[in-house]
Amino acid sequence: MIKSITIGYPRIGPKRELKKALEKFWKSEIKEDELQKVARELREYNWKTQKENGIDLISSNDFSFYDQVLDMACLLGVVPDRYKWDGKNVNLETYFAMARGSQTSNLDASALEMTKWFDTNYHYLVPELKKNQVFKISSTKPFDEFNEAKQKGYNTKPILIGPLTFLLLSKTEDGSKTINLLDKILPIYKEIIKKLSSEGAEWIQIDEPYLVKDLDNEVISKIKSTLNELKSASGNSKLLVTSYFESLDKKVFDEINNSSIDAIHLDLVRGAKNIEYLKNIKNKIISLGVVDGRNIWKSNLNEKINLINNNKKDELFISSSCPLLHTPYDLDLETKVPKVIRTWLAFSKQKLEELNTIKDFINHGKSQDKVAKNKEDILSRSQSTLIHDNEVKTRVKNISAELSKRQSGFEQRSKVQKDLFKLPDYPTTTIGSFPQTLDVRQARAKFKKGELEKCAYDNFLKEKTIDAIKKQEELDIDVIVHGEFERNDMVEYFGEQLSGFTFTSSGFVQSYGSRCVKPPIIFGNVSRPKAMTVDWSAFSQSKTKKIVKGMLTGPITILQWSFVRDDQPRQTTAEEIAFAIRDEVQDLEKAGIRMIQIDEPALREGLPLKRNDWSNYLKWSVNAFKISSSGVKDETQIHTHMCYAEFEDIIDSIAALDADVISIETSRSRMELLTTFEKFKYPNEIGPGVYDIHSPRVPSKDEMKELLLKASKFIDPKKIWVNPDCGLKTRGWPETLGALKTMVDAAKELRST
Repeated sequence: MIKSITIGYPRIGPKRELKKALEKFWKSEIKEDELQKVARELREYNWKTQKENGIDLISSNDFSFYDQVLDMACLLGVVPDRYKWDGKNVNLETYFAMARGSQTSNLDASALEMTKWFDTNYHYLVPELKKNQVFKISSTKPFDEFNEAKQKGYNTKPILIGPLTFLLLSKTEDGSKTINLLDKILPIYKEIIKKLSSEGAEWIQIDEPYLVKDLDNEVISKIKSTLNELKSASGNSKLLVTSYFESLDKKVFDEINNSSIDAIHLDLVRGAKNIEYLKNIKNKIISLGVVDGRNIWKSNLNEKINLINNNKKDELFISSSCPLLHTPYDLDLETKVPKVIRTWLAFSKQKLEELNTIKDFINHGKSQDKVAKNKEDILSRSQSTLIHDNEVKTRVKNISAELSKRQSGFEQRSKVQKDLFKLPDYPTTTIGSFPQTLDVRQARAKFKKGELEKCAYDNFLKEKTIDAIKKQEELDIDVIVHGEFERNDMVEYFGEQLSGFTFTSSGFVQSYGSRCVKPPIIFGNVSRPKAMTVDWSAFSQSKTKKIVKGMLTGPITILQWSFVRDDQPRQTTAEEIAFAIRDEVQDLEKAGIRMIQIDEPALREGLPLKRNDWSNYLKWSVNAFKISSSGVKDETQIHTHMCYAEFEDIIDSIAALDADVISIETSRSRMELLTTFEKFKYPNEIGPGVYDIHSPRVPSKDEMKELLLKASKFIDPKKIWVNPDCGLKTRGWPETLGALKTMVDAAKELRST
């Protein structure tokens, strides 16, 4: 008998209710009880939706006010000393201080480091551990939410991030191995599991996604004993261990399979090799991740049914490949996607329906009409004329090595550019965007609804742009930007002007905290019908004597931050986008824009989880960037930007991009990344971010100087730029101006020493 289960569901709300409540709470517009009320309503909505769509075993503790890793850290009492925690259950004040930083009379503390969750565009907060770390249960969250669900009539499966994944995602103050703390953390995990079991949890889910990565023998040797320890504490509860985003290595699979846990979940979408293990699983229930939890394309139900029938067991779970955190809520809410493309899509709720259809078809021979309709939709997509552009295909087919080469090497370009720009030491700039205040968002909404004429909207944007330029001139920033007020999102803005893209009205997914993004959908071959940014860049340059950077999003970031077609290699789609950006770069140069930034924050994010697959990905992703950036003269300075990921292990590929200047996030980690440059002499110029824009906290001038002086130990000061660590879109003007003034003052003081 097949049962359908969920291993995690979105939490922001179908209409971003959580985002709105959080931001009101942070502004003190609502109190904690109102925020908690919204949270309870969203949890009940999620449980009800899953139940109504035929899910047999639904989840709890997949809700979070900010991040599931932060939740686990608080549950385990992992709170760094700088937050002045009282040692009791972690309250929301401490929780949000860890997430966002704090700058009050009671607490001045920076936020936890934030980085990418595996190879997704979700971000998690990195727990900070001490060598002598004490763990203790310091939150009631998983127990409260399990009982809350039970009172509503839902016997849920609580989800916990497993001890191995938690430790391996964490860092220590002294650089010691986090896995060394396993013996200390396991007793607390056992306490948590015992308590959940005593509360009546039939199943408990232990998420161990880190196990799909390359693991050393020390970690592998601890898997079986760790899972056995957890099982020993489970009482009447059964344990489901989940892995996702990739295949397990055979050694790792064997360790899990030989443990005493009750069920194992395997990703069969991104982990195709996992299929080989299915017939070897004994004395365990298998959970098959057959529906894609990371993309929005409709499943081929016939293929999924055949796969399941070929691996049928007496008892079998079917689920999404990974938690549905990465897909939008409900296609039924969608109003913008063209009708024909809509028939090709499935959001989170529709993925529940797919699971229920598969279950009913195999168990009872029902839902044959739904399976037949699905077959029609799959065929319609494959045969559609909307997805094919022969001109684009020909351009990609004829890629040559010359397309990815600059006219001259960096040293020669650098001399030309220094003579041309005559910038001071420690030149200051920003990453691109400035605050998108309420009036900007309202004007955009009115324009999209047809309530504001294009001429009036453009005049409004010009006023905002001129104001931003004046503010930067007053601050004496050396290289300025136009502020990007015309842009809703750094990917969506470009996708709206490229062929082969479509957009949703309600397709939001969480990036971090209250930050939600609405990824474009790449359904066909990509090209640029006309210039996308030239008018705004040229207008801005005409309003100042300072240099204005042209601002673009790179091909890999557009790829990674979109829902990408799955009917051709990702490399091919990346190359199509690269040509579109190349055309834009060349047009910007023709328009007199002398500095052009091509942002690639997602380059590291796209790195495969298995090291053996790295070289191929890095080869084509770096080449895609170079195709986009290399069609310009030596006088044109190419910038790029990267943030919120670990870059140390791909620094040679970052250098291979051959950007004249790279800005990179380093502030949350206190410039830890820069130790890489002790061994690797980065050849070009670099702007290590001097303050964290995702926190409202404004650091002092001395803090910024300290970071820059630290950077100068590893990088030639003549090659150091001074900038925030990311764009300023989400910040308010007072804190933005305060931080930038401090940043400029710090740079000027360093020039005088």
